[in-house]
Amino acid sequence: MNIRNIAIIAHVDHGKTTLVDAFLKQTHTFQAHQQVQERVLDSNDLERERGITILAKNISVQYRDTKINIVDTPGHADFGGEVERILGMVDGALLVVDAVEGAMPQTRFVVQKALQKGLAPILVVNKIDRPAADPERVVDEVFDLLVALGADEQQLDFPVFYASALRGRAGTSVEATEAGEASITPILDGVLQYVPAPAVTEGPLQMMVANLDYDDYVGRLAVGRMHGGCIRQGQDVVLTHSGRSEVKRGKISQLYTFQGLKRVAASKVESGDIAAFSGIDFVEIGHTVNDPERPLALPAIEVDEPTLTMVFRVNDGPMSGQDGKYLTSRHLRERLWKEAQTNVALRVEDTELPEKFRVSGRGELHLSVLIETMRREGYEFCVSRPEPILKRTESGVEEPFELLVVDIPQEYMGTVMELVGERRGEMQNMQQLGEDQVRLEFSIPARGLLGFTSLFLTETRGYGIMYHTFSHYGTWAGEIPGRSSGSLVAWEAGEATAYALLNLEQRGQLFIGPGAKVYAGMVVGANSRGEDLEVNVAKKKQATNMRSAGSDDTVKLTPPRVMHLEEAIGFLAEDEYLEVTPMNLRLRKATLDRHARERQRKSS
Repeated sequence: MNIRNIAIIAHVDHGKTTLVDAFLKQTHTFQAHQQVQERVLDSNDLERERGITILAKNISVQYRDTKINIVDTPGHADFGGEVERILGMVDGALLVVDAVEGAMPQTRFVVQKALQKGLAPILVVNKIDRPAADPERVVDEVFDLLVALGADEQQLDFPVFYASALRGRAGTSVEATEAGEASITPILDGVLQYVPAPAVTEGPLQMMVANLDYDDYVGRLAVGRMHGGCIRQGQDVVLTHSGRSEVKRGKISQLYTFQGLKRVAASKVESGDIAAFSGIDFVEIGHTVNDPERPLALPAIEVDEPTLTMVFRVNDGPMSGQDGKYLTSRHLRERLWKEAQTNVALRVEDTELPEKFRVSGRGELHLSVLIETMRREGYEFCVSRPEPILKRTESGVEEPFELLVVDIPQEYMGTVMELVGERRGEMQNMQQLGEDQVRLEFSIPARGLLGFTSLFLTETRGYGIMYHTFSHYGTWAGEIPGRSSGSLVAWEAGEATAYALLNLEQRGQLFIGPGAKVYAGMVVGANSRGEDLEVNVAKKKQATNMRSAGSDDTVKLTPPRVMHLEEAIGFLAEDEYLEVTPMNLRLRKATLDRHARERQRKSS
């Protein structure tokens, strides 16, 4: 069987998942009567809500006499662990770049990973029908990027296709794409021409496990590339790992290959193809599946280290257990360690306290997606403010830096430069995008971006667009000013009243409205001053002959500020937690008792 294995790589929202949709439709993978949603590979609820790919997924299409295995990879650097392990399964890469935005920060990230694997890219300039599209500029930008990343001559001699994936059109020139019949097949022809067939070896069985899945009927599934030999249903195998000495034995129960979006049962899968199998519950990403007679481990999957860390702990607040199903440290520990097995860029560690766990990831989005996923599954827990993971070297302390790119109207340039400068960011480049639009590039400490997104959008009136990706470890940049506001902290449990909240509005910005249930130590607002302020939000108006206690029902209050998950995490102070439940996000002090907090403050 003729086989090609390719990955689709791109910056966020440049259209790679839409391109996969076009491949599936025009290769008749779907039946004519079959109704299929758009962005069919973004099957996870969070992926569809956020419009980004989080989990790498693989499918196949049959084109002419060739089976093309396609892996759709995340474009966001926070999910780089997905990108890095998947690129080891393929022999080529389709690099999709927006015809207007061009090469963006995370384009650099995914291209760098592809070049490190020795893959020669095929460039697809997508969205050529957008207003202000400039395909030739984009081709030049990609060439310059490849040169900067140290590409060899073969990688620099990349073929170029121009496409509108949404309309299902592609061609070798802009004119051919717009004038020809509506077809995406020129790109598939390019895959057959430019992507090498997988090297087939007659040696012993070698299959690298690069992904894990789960099926309600057969249990845990391992997915990987066949590097040598063939694998059969019912076969006895051993699992090896290049970084470990132990060899584990198991038996292949069910064996699958991929056809379209489905796993299809197979009796055997040969070298060069992508397969999945069940029957071995202890299989992990990075294992090599070998013949028991000739165990030869493949090189381990290398993934960049995490850069941010935060504490996950059991929710010990007064409202614990009202929303969630999974509350205990055992539940929390099992779920986090289960995540670490499949999410290879995530690191989970026990702490000296059994109810606390340290979780490290590639960025704020990487960690917040885990938090959101767990709360939807019914977990209750608290998380701390993220902190950068520091490295101590001979020259001193080093911290992670990010490449921050912002596209803004020119009138906001001074404001944004001031905001970034306060967070120890330094401008690296400036580019004029139009008459009144500029692109600014900064190098900024990762901790400087915590809580930055909402402030950036506010200051640019929603017109600003920002992207960031990990850049390097550099010398500690010094102290970064924290948030300028303190917290309004409830000093007793109860139900918030309009009367009490009306008196507090002049003190700062409120996070709750009348009728909200509060407890002592809960953060109910942001103080307009820098220090924390203990407040009573449950205070009721006293009834008199002149006024009734219920007359404050007509009070008009400013609507409370409702924060989404990332915004709430960015607001946290060092002595605060975010209480996460399936139904609520509550800010609170780490120590709920105000007398204990006062003693801690005095002792420090």
